[in-house]
Amino acid sequence: MSEKNKVLVVAKPQYIEAQSSPEQNRFVFAYTITITNVGSVPARLLTRHWLITDGNGKVQEVNGEGVVGEHPHLNPGDSFRYTSAAMIETQVGVMQGKYKMLSDTGENFNALIPKFTLSIPRTLH
Repeated sequence: MSEKNKVLVVAKPQYIEAQSSPEQNRFVFAYTITITNVGSVPARLLTRHWLITDGNGKVQEVNGEGVVGEHPHLNPGDSFRYTSAAMIETQVGVMQGKYKMLSDTGENFNALIPKFTLSIPRTLH
């Protein structure tokens, strides 16, 4: 990825106890994503691709258009923040992925979503 097409992605996960049901192996996590265009060219988010892996190694693959029904267009220095959720069958899991972006100069590039941990409180030290 060139310096002109550069997007930074930061994730903050949170366990949602009220929607979870541990006795039924249902653990719900919200995650807030902040996408910042740190490049020099405006770009639009086209698609998302997630890999969600639970503690048993079960992988959910999620592909879709945009995020939360939007295709944010980010000028250099702009950020877009949204919150979504995932459900896994274990107390701990990980998520990672990428966004397909299109710069205003017509170049497609990927914005990588670094791996982050889903964990109920007091599970990891």
